[in-house]
Parts: sequence; C-alpha cells; structure tokens
Amino acid sequence: MLHAPGGKSSALSNLVVSGRAALHVRPDPILWSADREMPEDGLPFAGGPAHVERVELLIREESHPAHARSFHVSVADLRGWAAGQGGHTLHAITEALDNLSAPRRPFAGLADKRPLIMGIVNVTPDSFSDGGRHATTAAAIRHGQALADAGADILDIGGESTRPGSDPVPEAEELRRVVPVIEGLKGCGAALSVDTMKAAVMTAATRAGATIINDVRALEADPQALEAAAASGAWVVLMHCLGAPKTMQQAPHYEHVTLDLLDYLAGRIAACEAAGIPRAKIAVDPGIGFGKTLEHNLKLLRGLALFQSLGCPVLLGVSRKSFIGRMTGETDPNGRLAGSLAGALAGLDAGADILRVHDVAETVQAVAVWKALKGL
Repeated sequence: MLHAPGGKSSALSNLVVSGRAALHVRPDPILWSADREMPEDGLPFAGGPAHVERVELLIREESHPAHARSFHVSVADLRGWAAGQGGHTLHAITEALDNLSAPRRPFAGLADKRPLIMGIVNVTPDSFSDGGRHATTAAAIRHGQALADAGADILDIGGESTRPGSDPVPEAEELRRVVPVIEGLKGCGAALSVDTMKAAVMTAATRAGATIINDVRALEADPQALEAAAASGAWVVLMHCLGAPKTMQQAPHYEHVTLDLLDYLAGRIAACEAAGIPRAKIAVDPGIGFGKTLEHNLKLLRGLALFQSLGCPVLLGVSRKSFIGRMTGETDPNGRLAGSLAGALAGLDAGADILRVHDVAETVQAVAVWKALKGL
C-alpha cells in the first residue's frame, strides 16, 4: 500500500486529476545492483536484483487521448501524492507500483533467470529473414537443436509467416509444418513455444510438447483461441499487432502509441483471466514492427519499461527487423546483427524479461557482458 512521506513533491503538490483519467507509471530508470544500493524509500523491481527510485507519471484524460501529461518524480513523492488524493488515484498508483515490484513467476517453469533467450525457428518458405532455410522438418529440427546448444532457453516454432503483407497459411499446412518439428525437438534442452494464431494449431502443438503459445494477435484472431489456450494449460505470450499481418503496415495510426498498446494488452490480460488463464502464466509483447512506423517503434522502445506496470514478463522482439534498416540503410535482414543487439541491450536496460532473436549465440554473449557490467 501507499504511505505518505513527510512532504509532497512540488511537481505534484497542486496536481488534481479527474476520476476518469488514466494514470500510468514508468520506471525512470531501472537501477541494477551495480548502479547503487536501494534506499529505504525505493521500490524493488520485479523481485529481481534491481530497484526504482524515480518514475514517470503519465496522466491521460479521456477527453484528450492523444496527449498525456508527464511528471518525473521520486517514488516517495508519488506515494505521498497518491495517498493524499485517495479514491481512483490511490487505487491506480497502488496497483501500478505493486505490479512493478511484485516478483515474477519463472516463465514456462524455467529457472528464475533473466533475461530468457527465445530462439526463432521458422518452418516457412517466406519469412522475412530466413524464409526457406529451415522449411523442411529435418532442417528445422537441426536448426532448433543448434539454437538450444548455443544457449536458447526457449525455441519459438512457427509455420506461418507474419511478415508485413504475408498471406495466411491453411490450417492443415501449418499443422504439417510445426507438429513434427515440435515432436522432434522434445528433449532438446529448451522449452518449446508455438508461434500461431490458430486454435487448432495451439491444441495440436501443446499436445505434441509445446508449453508456450505465442500469438501475434493476442488470442483474438481465432474465436476459439482463448478457449484452446486455457484448456492447454500452456503459458501464453500476448503480442500487439494492428490488424492482420497482410494489412498492418498500411498507414498505422495511434492516439498515443505507448499508452494505446498498454491499454490493449491490459484488456487482453483481463480477457485471458476471464477465460481461466492466470496472469502468472502470461507474458506481453508490444509487437515491434507489427503495424508501426519507425517513430512508433522508437517510442515503444524508449517507453518499454512502462509495460512492466502490467505485472507480467515483457518479451521484446527486434531481431533483424526492418526498422533497423530504416535507420541504418541496411537492406539485408541478415546484415542487421549489430542493430539487433543494440536494440536488445536497450530493452534489457528497460527491464525486458525475454529476448526473441535469430542470432542466439551472439545475443547470449552480449547479455553476458551486459550482466557483468550490471553486477548481476
């Protein structure tokens, strides 16, 4: 609960918000163990070796959804102000701070390790980066085992490309692609995830050995997806995508991209909980590149820590994506390793819990250096 300190911050002393305003809290910054010890009035971050002393308070009025007032304050001052306001404000701030500080349950039953590395196994002929390289069952199994040997904690196995402009794959074909690969990778040393939007594929994949369902449409593209995911008992990754992959890059628009996605993912978490999927088994993904412009992607990466206020692990996928090429001029996705690593490390600074990557060995090495520098 919130307790008022001795005084109020001058930034908040005269601030009053309406009962219909949405209030959000972003750690600013997250301080890891090597940065400094947590003061008495600090906030532990996600039960791990980090804490928060200052935050950004974002207030969005219902009448002005495209704008949010921003206040950078100490955690102590935010607590004191919220306690003085009471009601809706106190409840919203309490929930956000509780979610930020609550320990995360080890995702997919994996050891309590952060971050987890999710290696990508595309069993497709048309994925944007490695389409066709691992399209046969045997090649995909070899690739998945190599990624596990390189240090992947999770293998994400997909049989339908979700690149911009891609066409859907028939259910029978997607099943033919992914189920044998999942069966062949059981016992590989990594947890198995199925990257799919289809309820029937979710059911078949989890029966074959997958323990994670990673859905780029957050279990709403298929009317049976929520029921299938709940019945499977699998962990779930809810990703934001603006419409279907076929059309998502056609002039994407948001009122306030970070807060719009935060609200969307909060709604999908609520839908999952109503369907019987507990929050402790859910991770969220803002969907970098899925219905976003370059500026949208950069805003999401800058504000990534805000998604920790949902109380779920945050997955980040920037690997080889086209927004890196738009900044650097690199047209070949396979030439974007350096940009991918830079984005991943920025995500770690913002608290990302899972990194979804093509280049596992290189990411494992970069993470090891990052952790050493942070004293982890």
